Amino acid sequence: MVARCRPNNLELKTDDVIAPPSNSAEMSEPVAHGHHGPMKRLSTMFSYLQEKIQRDWSDRDLTQPPPPTSDITMHSALDHSHNFFEYLVVVSLRKKGEGTYEPQITYQFPKRTDMRSSQKEEEEKSLKAILLFCFPEGINWAPLTEYSSETFSFVLTEVDGSRKNGYCRRLLPSGKGARAPEAYCIISRVACFGLFSKIFDEVEKRRQISMAMIYPFMQSLREAPFPAPGNTVKIKSFIPESGTEIISLTRPLDSWLEHVDFRTLFRCLKDEEVLQVFASAVLERRIIFIAEELSTLSQVLHAVAALLYPFTWQHTFISIVPSVLIDVVMAPTPYLLGVQRHKLDEVIDQSDMLIVDLTEGADNTFITCIGDESTILPEKLQMELLQELRCKRDNSTSEELKKVVSEAFLSFFVKTVGHISSHVKSCNSRQPGVFQKKSFCKAIESKAVRHFVKRFIQTQMFDLFIQEVERQPTQEGVFHKKVLEDQESKKKEKANRVWMKGRVV
Repeated sequence: MVARCRPNNLELKTDDVIAPPSNSAEMSEPVAHGHHGPMKRLSTMFSYLQEKIQRDWSDRDLTQPPPPTSDITMHSALDHSHNFFEYLVVVSLRKKGEGTYEPQITYQFPKRTDMRSSQKEEEEKSLKAILLFCFPEGINWAPLTEYSSETFSFVLTEVDGSRKNGYCRRLLPSGKGARAPEAYCIISRVACFGLFSKIFDEVEKRRQISMAMIYPFMQSLREAPFPAPGNTVKIKSFIPESGTEIISLTRPLDSWLEHVDFRTLFRCLKDEEVLQVFASAVLERRIIFIAEELSTLSQVLHAVAALLYPFTWQHTFISIVPSVLIDVVMAPTPYLLGVQRHKLDEVIDQSDMLIVDLTEGADNTFITCIGDESTILPEKLQMELLQELRCKRDNSTSEELKKVVSEAFLSFFVKTVGHISSHVKSCNSRQPGVFQKKSFCKAIESKAVRHFVKRFIQTQMFDLFIQEVERQPTQEGVFHKKVLEDQESKKKEKANRVWMKGRVV
């Protein structure tokens, strides 16, 4: 039964948020170890979408092959994992008929001149996929005289499961009169939205002078080593009339959050609403976000995925659904989708899902919901989460907000499943451990928390996480550091209680 919810009437008791950076694969197949049912259903969905794309692109009378799906699947011709980026393309709209346009690549750096024919063929398929995400609205456009530039991102999954990040800035090219926008797209192995947003600022500044000015800057960037977390790389670039500029690019210290900016999420949704979205995501439900701005969809979806850290969303994830892929909303498996508002009528009839309107001050934030979102998380932990989120300020910087939000939801997972390592048993150090699910659940004192955890451990994100812990029981990282700190804190509290009891006696 699907409930139509009005957020103003919701008594939210709390929900949580947290997640990793670059684990968002546009339509990525889940890494489902031992989950053949969901994999089979996803495979069927991908086959259907492949046929759908084939038909739609054929109807447009395009001679190029259709873009690959499976998220969309990318094929890597070259590995530049230690570089800032693999390549930059400029995508323009070419008029085909009255009110119809076709996206085409008008500039590419570096040019692929030294590739084998098979590599070029795969590269063409990848570039076709990029066209879909640069202009997801489809072929219908009207020339514009004003257009506010916007920056957004997407993720492409390769056939081997690895991921590439696509960063786009769409703007109106210089000129007079009505004209179509163009998009600059950088493909990179690196997940760091803020860093590439600054790079786009430099690209846009040079584009206003001349397209030729982009080349030396991108060449310098391509030759520079990608900095370690917290480090800075300096790029020299010459601009006529300005001389040589030194551009400093700093990578955030918290690398697991460097692809995330929580400001848009908390601007569009109230704290209580964010918690309900988190609750749905943590149980791997189907969630659709509605907005007109591509940047809003992109930033909110990546932020929601980041709220799940140290767990990783394992299902379909498309931050901006292209028109040609809108049928993905009918998939029976979990997903996180971003859909532009003009396509709302094409998703509204779907049931058993959460549809979130990201319009600020919307009367119905939750256009469709299951109805139990406010009761999924334990009530006490919800209240603690809300209390921690209220520490953020309206004028918080991106980094300040990251700290408040990440610590709040990291704490939630520490309190619910932080004892996980104690329940992975191994005969010896050379063999993988085995997760003791029964003792793990039994060790949870709170009945409400135990009820939540029993549901959570059935998800694929938990299944993948526990497999990593079984392979390597001694884990490192932010989450496990917080677990150790929590354990030390509890030991001190216990020792203090014993000491105080002894003094009273």
